[in-house]
Amino acid sequence: MSLVTLDANKLRAVTEGVAVDARFPGRWSPRAMSGAAVSQAQLDSLLEAARWAPSCFNAQPWRFAVVQRDSDAWETLFATLAPPNQAWVAKAGAIIAVASRTRYEHNDKAAPTHSFDAGAAWMSLALQAAELGLVAHGMQGFDQTAARAALQLPDLYELPCLIALGQPGAIDELPDGFAEKEQPSPRKALAEIAFTDSFAGVDV
Repeated sequence: MSLVTLDANKLRAVTEGVAVDARFPGRWSPRAMSGAAVSQAQLDSLLEAARWAPSCFNAQPWRFAVVQRDSDAWETLFATLAPPNQAWVAKAGAIIAVASRTRYEHNDKAAPTHSFDAGAAWMSLALQAAELGLVAHGMQGFDQTAARAALQLPDLYELPCLIALGQPGAIDELPDGFAEKEQPSPRKALAEIAFTDSFAGVDV
């Protein structure tokens, strides 16, 4: 069985020599999963990591719905995925739906940073998944209307992402066309994303 791993030299190379904790370049989004279950202890660890993410007013607008592959809800939610995602998510141990509350609880005003805050929680979850040796792959390729109905999500919430979660699997067991994608994606150079004093020079 062939699994993708990153050694320390590769991690140093992708950070362009800038000092950064290895967990950041070491986190990526594989697709190869084994079909094995994700334990409740592992799920609790991921959600606890997400719980500590920062948010505006400490409003914590993120909500997570965990659908495990042995759940009665699995097939209904799985059916909402785009066919290319179904091809590899079929071996996930769980799908986690990420929702974000669009209005503050304390005053019912619009929460303009709700999706930004939910993204911070997702990153915390993803880093913890990598720490536990799990695959965590965020997806936007799903039918929004069908997924919202399957998850019984109130109108007050947006549904920015579904996360395929699972135990690592063999790359050579991925469906055709996916094995060559099973490697960390490159990143833009710092000079392309970070500027001094203003956004003058940013891509338009």
